[in-house]
Amino acid sequence: MKFLEQPPRFLFFTGKGGVGKTSIACATAIALAEAGRRVLLVSTDPASNVAQVFGTIIGNRMTDIPGASGLSALEIDPQAAAQAYRDRIVGPVRGLLPDAVVKGIEEQLSGACTTEIAAFDEFTALLVDSALTANYDHIVFDTAPTGHTIRLLQLPGAWSGFLESGKGDATCLGPLAGLDKQRAQYGRAVEALADAERTRLVLVARAQRSALNEIARTHKELAAIGIAQQYLVINGLLPEEEAKQDSLAAAIYEREQAALRALPAELAALPCDRVALRPFNLVGLDALRQLLGATPSPANASEDEPIALDAPSLSELVDAIAADGHGLVMLMGKGGVGKTTLAAAVAVELARRGLPVHLTTSDPAAHLSETLHGSLEHLKVSRIDPHAETERYRREILAAKGAELDAAGRALLEEDLRSPCTEEIAVFQAFSRIIREAGESFVVMDTAPTGHTLLLLDATGAYHREVARQLDAKGAHYTTPMMQLQNPKQTKVLLATLAETTPVLEAAGLQADLRRAGIEPWAWIINNSVAAARPHSPLLRQRARNETREIDAVAATHARRYAIVPLLKEEPVGVTRLLELAGHAIEAA
Repeated sequence: MKFLEQPPRFLFFTGKGGVGKTSIACATAIALAEAGRRVLLVSTDPASNVAQVFGTIIGNRMTDIPGASGLSALEIDPQAAAQAYRDRIVGPVRGLLPDAVVKGIEEQLSGACTTEIAAFDEFTALLVDSALTANYDHIVFDTAPTGHTIRLLQLPGAWSGFLESGKGDATCLGPLAGLDKQRAQYGRAVEALADAERTRLVLVARAQRSALNEIARTHKELAAIGIAQQYLVINGLLPEEEAKQDSLAAAIYEREQAALRALPAELAALPCDRVALRPFNLVGLDALRQLLGATPSPANASEDEPIALDAPSLSELVDAIAADGHGLVMLMGKGGVGKTTLAAAVAVELARRGLPVHLTTSDPAAHLSETLHGSLEHLKVSRIDPHAETERYRREILAAKGAELDAAGRALLEEDLRSPCTEEIAVFQAFSRIIREAGESFVVMDTAPTGHTLLLLDATGAYHREVARQLDAKGAHYTTPMMQLQNPKQTKVLLATLAETTPVLEAAGLQADLRRAGIEPWAWIINNSVAAARPHSPLLRQRARNETREIDAVAATHARRYAIVPLLKEEPVGVTRLLELAGHAIEAA
C-alpha cells in the first residue's frame, strides 16, 4: 500500500460516513504494530465505532488491544470532553462570582460549539504534547466524517481572529480565558498538521461518483488550509472475477469502473491504493489483518444454499404513512446509508398516490438533484442550503444588532457569527418554517448524518424549552417544533441503515438518543441489501448470508417495524427507478 510506505508519525483517515475509513484505519494500525512499531489508534468521531471493530471496551483512555502487541487505542468522547471543558472553565469562578453570572457562563458552554471546542482541545494535545505520546512511534487518527473533519481542522483559523480581538462576550465560543490558555497549543497543532514530514492524510472513498466528488471537495478544502501530503484509498471494489458470475455483480463492477474512469482530476493526481471488497464483516483482528492484503479470501457460499428472506417492502411502509393523509417524515441515520435516495423514494411513492409532498434536505452532503431527475405531479423538491441560510441569518443579526455598535463591537459580532453555532441556529430556523407545512401535506426530510442530526435535535430541544418556559408562565396553549417531533401522529422517524454490524449498532445508538429526547422511531429501513437482491456471485452470496444476522437483530431487537430495500443493478436515479425501489420489484440476478 502506497500510503503505508515510509509512514510519518501522524496518519489521519477521513471520508464520508460508510466508506470504511474506520476499518482502513484499524487495519493500518494493526499492520504498523505487527511491523514492530508502537501505535496509538485515536478516534475523534462522535459516532465512533472503533470499540465495535475490535470487540473490546476502549473509552477515553489509552487501552491496549488484546491480541495485538504494540497497539493501543483511545476514543475521544466529545460529550465527556465538553463536560470536562465546562468544569475547567466554571470551576475556578464558582463561589467567587454571583450565581447569575456563573449560570450565564454555563449557558454559553452548553451548546454544540463547546462540544467541538472541547474535542479539538483533546485532539490537539495528542499532536503537540510529546510527553503524552512518548511511548508511541505512530499516532493513527480515525477522524470524523468529512464535514466534521473539515470543521475540526478549520477551528484554529476561525478562532485566531477572535482571540486577537481581545475581550468580548461571545455567545458561541465561551469565555475568552478558556481559549486563551490554549493559544500556543492551537498554533503548534496547525503546524503539525501542515508538516508533511510529520503528517499524512489518507482520503477514503468508495467507487461511487457522489462519494468521489465529495472526497475531491474534502481534498481541496484541506489542501487550502495547508494539509498538502494527501493519499487516496478507494475501498470495497468488487473483484473483476465476480463480475463473471451474475448480472448483478456485473452491473456493480461496471458502475464502479465507470466511476473510476471519471475520477476527478485532482484525485487522479494523488498516490492511490485500491482495496478489494471482502466477503466477511470487518470486525475482529483476523478480519482486519486480511483487509489490506493483495488477494481477497475466496468466498465459500454454495449456490445451493438458500437465502431465506421474507420482509416488508418500502412500499408497505409507505401505505401506512399515507393513511394519515399528511405529516412529517424524517429519514435519519449514519452518512452513507442512502438516506437521500430513500427519502426521494418515500416522497415519490406518496406523490404517486396523489398526495401533496414537499421533499427537502438539510444535508450539505446530499445530492437530491442527482437522485431525483425529472418531476412528478404533487411533488415539490427543495433544499435547506446551510451556507445560504447562515448568510441570511448573519445579515439579519448584523442589521438588527450591528447598527448601534461601534467598529470594534461590530467586528466582534461578525466574528461571533462565524462560529459553528451560527449555522446550527440558521438551519433550525429554516427547518421550523418547512415543518409547518406538515399540517396540510406531507413533508419528507432527508436529514444530515448522525452527528449533524443530533446537533439539530439539540438546537430544537433548546428552542422548545425556551418557548415552553415563556408560554407556561402566561398559561398559554402552544405547540413547539419539538412537540411535533415527539408526536407520532404528526411525525414519523425512519431510521436508515445497512445490513452490516457497524451501521446497525450506530443506528441503535441513534435510536437511544432519539428516545432520550422523547422521540420514538417509527420504523427502520435496511437499505442496499445484497440478500434481498438474491445474487449468484459467490462473494455476494457470502455477504448476503452475513447480512441475515444483522437483519434478524433489527427485526427481533431494535425495530417495531421495518422494511428491506434490495441492492439494484441500476442506480435508483429518476422517478421510475425510485418507484421500483419502493415497490421492492426484485428481478432475479
